[in-house]
Order: sequence, then C-alpha cells, then structure tokens
Amino acid sequence: MESGTDTFVEKTSKLYQDFDHLYLGLFSTESIVVMVEGDDVTRPEVFQAMDRVGRTAGNIPGVIEITSPAETVKDNNYQLTGKQAIPDNEGAIDELIAYNMPEHLLPDENHALISVVFEGSASQATREQILRETERSILFAEFPPDYNVIATGEVAFEIAMNEEMNASMSILLMLSVLLMIVVLYLVFRHVRWRLLPLPIVLLGIIFTFGTMGYLNIPMTMVTMSAFPVLIGLGIDYAIQFHNRIEEEFERNHSASNAVIETVRHTGPAVLIALGITCLGFVSLFTSSVPMVQDFGKLLLIGIIMCFISSLFVGVTVIYGLHEVSGNPVISKLISRRRPGGKKDGRDRATAMGPDITERLIERSAVTAMHHPFIILAIAGTLCLGGLYYDAQVPIQTDVKTFVPQDMKALIDLKHLGDVLGGDEEINIIIKTDNNADPELLAWMDEFSEHEVENRGHIYGSSSIVDVLKSMNGGELPQDTASIQMLYSRIPDVQKERFLHGNNMLILNLNIGNAMLEIGLEGIQDLTGVVEDDVAWMPPPPGTTVTMTGGSVVFFTVISALTTGRLIMTLLGLVLVFAGLLVIYRDHLKALTPVITMFMVIGWSGGLMYLMGMEYTPMTATLGALILGVGSEYAVLMMERYFEERDKGAEPEEAMRESSVRIGKAIVTSGLTTVFGFSALMASPFSLTSNFGIITVMDVTLALMASFTVFPAVIVLLDKHRMKRKAGRPGKNTLQYNITPGLNKSHKEVSS
Repeated sequence: MESGTDTFVEKTSKLYQDFDHLYLGLFSTESIVVMVEGDDVTRPEVFQAMDRVGRTAGNIPGVIEITSPAETVKDNNYQLTGKQAIPDNEGAIDELIAYNMPEHLLPDENHALISVVFEGSASQATREQILRETERSILFAEFPPDYNVIATGEVAFEIAMNEEMNASMSILLMLSVLLMIVVLYLVFRHVRWRLLPLPIVLLGIIFTFGTMGYLNIPMTMVTMSAFPVLIGLGIDYAIQFHNRIEEEFERNHSASNAVIETVRHTGPAVLIALGITCLGFVSLFTSSVPMVQDFGKLLLIGIIMCFISSLFVGVTVIYGLHEVSGNPVISKLISRRRPGGKKDGRDRATAMGPDITERLIERSAVTAMHHPFIILAIAGTLCLGGLYYDAQVPIQTDVKTFVPQDMKALIDLKHLGDVLGGDEEINIIIKTDNNADPELLAWMDEFSEHEVENRGHIYGSSSIVDVLKSMNGGELPQDTASIQMLYSRIPDVQKERFLHGNNMLILNLNIGNAMLEIGLEGIQDLTGVVEDDVAWMPPPPGTTVTMTGGSVVFFTVISALTTGRLIMTLLGLVLVFAGLLVIYRDHLKALTPVITMFMVIGWSGGLMYLMGMEYTPMTATLGALILGVGSEYAVLMMERYFEERDKGAEPEEAMRESSVRIGKAIVTSGLTTVFGFSALMASPFSLTSNFGIITVMDVTLALMASFTVFPAVIVLLDKHRMKRKAGRPGKNTLQYNITPGLNKSHKEVSS
C-alpha cells in the first residue's frame, strides 16, 4: 500500500522535486492537535494536565517538538523567576499568559491547543503510532471531568477516513458477492453449477494479486477500486465459457468434443473481446498521474488473469463435473436426492423452452432490426445531447465532501477550524548564496507584509524573519554578523523549520480554509497572483523563488485526474477501432462496436447531468471503463452473429439466433456486474457510492445498447454490404441472396 507523493506525481517532474525533496524533505512538519475546551482553560489543574500530555507525547518516537500553552507558561516563568514550572494559582498563570502567549495556542479562555509535531515525510505507520500514543497520553493526563479533550487535525482526519473506508469496503464487498450469488442463482438457472463462475473469477483475482506483488505494482487509493471492476469483467469470461460448454453438451454426446467446440468457438471470441478491452484501458496510460497508470496496469493484468482462470480452470472443472455426474453410480445418488425425478438446470431449460429473459432479448433485437433508422436517430440524438451536457457536469474535489458528514473525525476537524481558523498554506522556497543576507531578509519581511495586507485570502505569514524580530526587539538586524549570531541562539528544532544549510529558506503564507472558501480553482488563481507579486517585487539578485506546498500539488493532481477525460475516451475509441480493424481487416466489424460504445459514452454524460451528479477522482476515468466493459459485450455478440452467418443464416435470422444463444449469458454477466456494484451505492462515503451509481448506470446502458443499437447497426450495415456486392456483375452473392434454398456458407460467398 502506497500513498506518498510519488503515487500522485511523476518522480521526474519538477513539481515532485520541489514538493517532496525540498518542502517535505527539508521544511515540512505535521502535527496531531490536542484541543482542550471547557469553562476556563487557564485553571492550574488544566495547565498541569496539559503539561503531562506534553511530557508524555514528547517521548513518542518520531515526535520532534511539542507546542503547548503549558510549555509557553513554563518558559515565561523561567525567564521571569528562574523556575521552569507551572504556578499553583490562576492569577500567576494569567500574568504569564499576558507576558507572552501565541494566539494559536490559546485562542480564548475556553480553548487551548497542543500540537504534537513530527516530520512531514513520516510514514503512514509512524503517523498512526503517534496518533494512538497521543490519545493514550490524553487518557493518563487526568483532565478535570467537565473538560472535553480530543485529538484532531488533518492527520487524525486522514487516518480515521482510511480506517472507516477500509471497514465499510469490506462489508460492501461481502454484500456485493452475496448479490452476485443471488443474480447467478436466479438468472443463470438454465445451466448446471450456476454459481461456479464466481469462484472462478475470484481465483483470477488471486492470480492478479500475485502478479502485482511479483511486478511491484503498489496498491493505492485508485487501484483499490479496480477489484470490483475486475470481478464484473472477469465473471463475464467465466459465464461465456460456462454457457457455451453447456450448449455443446446438449449437442454432443462426447464431453471431449463439447470442450473442443467450446474452446474453438468461444475461446477466440472471448480472446478478441479481451484484446479490445485491453485497448480501451490503454488510454489510461495517457494520464500524468502514476496511480492512474497503475490502475491501467492492474486492469490489464486482472482481465488477462481472469481469462486464464476461466479458460483453463473453469472449462476443466465443468468438464470434470460433467464426467463425474455422468457416472451411473453418482447419477443414481443424485436422482435419489431429487424427489419426483426433478431435472437439473440444463434439462429444465430444454423442457421449458425460452424463458422471459430470452424472449425479451429476442423481441428487443427484432424491433431494432425492423426499425433501424428510428432506433439510431433516437440513440444518436441522445448521444450528441449527452456529450454536450457532459462538459457541464461539475467536478467535486473537496475530500471532506467524500466522507459521511456525521463522521466524528470530520466534525472534530470542522470544530477545530471554527476555533482556530484554517492552516492551509502556500509555501515559497527561497534559494540563495547567503541566508543571512540582510537585504534578502528585509525583502521577505516586506513581501509577506504586502501579501497579508493586500490579498484577501492570505491571513498571515511565518518565516525565520518572525523569529529574528522577536529576538531583536521587533526589528531585523541590519548586518550579516548580527543575523548569524542570532541564528546560533535559535534552537535547532525551530531553526530547521525555516532554514536549510546556508542557502535555503522558506516563507509560509497562511491561506486559512481556502479549499472550503474558494476551492481549488480559487487556490490556483491565488497562487498565480502571488507569483505575479514576486515578479513585481523581485527578491535580491542571485535569489530564486519556488512556489510549492500541499495546495499547489493537490490542485495539479486533481486537475490531471478530472480533466482531459474526453481526450482519454476518444483515444480509447480510436484504439478499439484500430485494434478491431487489424484483427478482422473488415470495416464493418471494426465500426459496429465503436458506434455502439460511442452512444453509451454520450448517454452516460447526459444522465449524469440530468441526475445532478458530479465527477470525482474515482469516476473521472469511467470513460475508459465503459469502453472496456461495453466493447466486450458488442464483440461477443458480433462473433456469434458472424458464426451464424457462416452457417448460412440471413442477417435477421443470424441476429435473432445470436441474441437468444449468447444474449442470456451477456445479460447474466451484466446483471451480475450491476448487482455487484449496486452494493457500493450503500456506502456512507459519497466517493464510493457515487462510483457505484455511475458504474451501475453505465453497465446498464451498455447492456441496453448491445440489444438495441448493436442489432440495428450490424444488420443495417451487413445488408447494405450485401446489396452493394449483389449489384456487381459476376458476383455469386446475388445467387446467394435470391435463392433461399442454396445452402452456401457466408465465407464461400465472400470469397
């Protein structure tokens, strides 16, 4: 599991170098904030409890500093009386607070804040350990019973969010599997061992995990969402092989011949569908975000592994079960367990004839074939309208809106923001030959003052300048020697937050709750304004300025995740068309699935707009997923259609037979995917539920298009080609068209 900067930004990029190497590696610190609130936090017993928290938390491995009102009072007392202790009476404490107390530590008499500070580059495990140990130190500090003490802050919120997501995801995946079992049991009842596709696809998922480990592909917040997708895609392969081999068992007395025919006909069809799905996913590699590229790798590996599992394991298991069930002794035992000679799924389906699903599929295909222009006119109009309105679908980038709004960690964080104000920053890294240059420090002082006074969403600044002024009576020293002398008196922990060596400094501009107040686009605009101000008020010659920080990186990442999705989808369509053209060397076969999926992409965007939905980092790549899932359905239908055409069937009859024979399997796999993803809609996290809703919607649209748009397009184009060939003199296609009794194959006619 990885969640570092390199999962968001390429390591070779300047953005990564500036943020990870310079800011996080040299200057950044993060903290767990302990908020104490009550009637009067200046009481001696409260300060003594805060002191106990500070002393205990200061010994936690990884903690580099504790900032606390208690520490400040002790330091003030030492400077005035020589005693490093907290007074026993409230009056003395009030005097020490008045002497010197930073406002962010004691905002008012009802709130006090303790910061447990650690390196910004600390690992996730270290952060979790510091949070847990800090919570223990609160328990042992013995605050008065009427005081509320909580550990909060951005780090505590992120840890709680990850834990909540993991817990809910486990429950949702279990629910998803149960729903898939129900669908297979109800819809796939025309075959024996109807639940077998599920363990087969789960085996493919295990193969995928193993391959990821072998190839060192990490798990990230995006790749985690690939596994429900893989289950939905992979189960289709298992269902297709299962459906065809059962069909062949009905035709052949020899089980081995049934296996051969299944692999001969279904194997290439599924393999072609697999290849086209892979081409749809290749468009994910155009993203500049590494974890999206890893998402693409995982999808490619996963569908290949599910195909291998379905072909080699699934077919083998069904063959073995068939042979075992054909054993006279075992058959006798089975018949004894079935009162009244109850038939198995395959026999029941044969005896009962087409069920309601098959009749609906056939009726849909026939209607589409008989009224192709009406179907395509309606579908095309809806597609173009959807593409237009898709551009107006908003993009949600605020992480705090993705979590349950009643989540305690979120409530605590918002409460902290109300008390303290936001702590988001724009960080300016300054490179120079001499960090004790009086002219440079004077520029930093003047520039930060200008930004705070003239820019509405910049509320404060912090740098080494503030430390020097506090040590020098509120004024900056005017010569290098005096500055270096003061540097030598600053504690290393404090100095390292603002200086690195002799040639690097940092200036932090506080932008409060900018994400909530002005959003990502506002932060980008504000960053641009600061850059313009730097150009207008340039630092001394020989100095370079770099803008970085979490807000800057986050905007770049979110923009990369949520923009350019149309280009990614169009590239996927082009790749699918090119792949089909190379495989079939037939424009009709290459064009039909692409037209079908183009319709679905347009419909999806229009529905999202009408439903008032938003794109998120998780759903922004769904164009490639629609292409991958939907093109598979279209290719499988097309393969069966031309198989029937090769047997001599006319276009309408071939389409009717294909829809009945393979349509049930496609609907089964589609409904299995739909019901599996519908479990995600129950998630308390809007990020996950939104992903579930849109995926269910898109798979449903892909199924609809497979039995409405696809039959209309392929029959229309195929008949047009037949007429065109019939009009050419010397072609025996004319004889084929006008002589119903001639049993000449489609391959022979074409040749």
